[in-house]
Amino acid sequence: MRSLLKRLDPSKVVAAQVVTTQLDAEDLLRAVAGAFGVPARTTDKAQLLANLEAFFVSLVPERKRALLVVDEAQNLTARAVEELRMLSNFQLDNRALLQSFLVGQPELRQVLHSGQLQQLRQRVIASYHLGPMDSAETHAYVEHRLKHVGWKGDPAFDADAFEAIFGASGGIPRRVNLVCNRVMLAGYLAEKHQIGAADVRSVANEIQKELGPETIINPMAAVAPAARPAPTNLPVPIGQMRATETDFTKLEERVTRLERLLHSTVSLVHTLIERENQNKSSRKG
Repeated sequence: MRSLLKRLDPSKVVAAQVVTTQLDAEDLLRAVAGAFGVPARTTDKAQLLANLEAFFVSLVPERKRALLVVDEAQNLTARAVEELRMLSNFQLDNRALLQSFLVGQPELRQVLHSGQLQQLRQRVIASYHLGPMDSAETHAYVEHRLKHVGWKGDPAFDADAFEAIFGASGGIPRRVNLVCNRVMLAGYLAEKHQIGAADVRSVANEIQKELGPETIINPMAAVAPAARPAPTNLPVPIGQMRATETDFTKLEERVTRLERLLHSTVSLVHTLIERENQNKSSRKG
């Protein structure tokens, strides 16, 4: 999301981001107002809506469009989502004053398919579901995250540890992050310099007990001991592992698809703004 927001032209788009944490309808409105810098101290909902509408209208003479990005949108209640739909009713000369962009985990689709939100679904311009990573992509993702924070190969990860991470997370980035964070913490506390599948499974079991069965796909989904190659006394550090050319090609293709999606999203926002500006100019002419 930060990458998306950085790519938007501030001379055309005024963007605000809200990360939801089980907000109810009115709290969401206050969060939206705060994100746009609109006074939100009033407890009167009507006044809060009036303040938001006045702010959106004030952007029109500047030829700017308001964009609201709602992250973790799967946590929204149906009433909160309905409030977002109501915000899309703000118009001036048949021009929508606010564009909303909902981002969330797979549960968001269940929320949007609720029978109460049919009117919202009718207003959706575009949607995209990003599937989970496969085993090779999960391996490369973990390596990338470790190297990005200056990892020097200690602790090292056994090859089967990556399979255990993929098995427990299902390749879903947020779950991969959760498992790896806990594995690294457990390794630090135990002063371990080598991480294996057993360490990952132990942590995955703990997470499942603490946070519920839906948090982990399968804590025991690592390669079964009988199916593993003969053990070696020379564990391979992550830094010495190299994905095959095919794996890298698949990863590059996935990154390219993500880049295209991001570019398309930015282009869509800009196209909507240009179209509104052209319609406004035509009406004046």
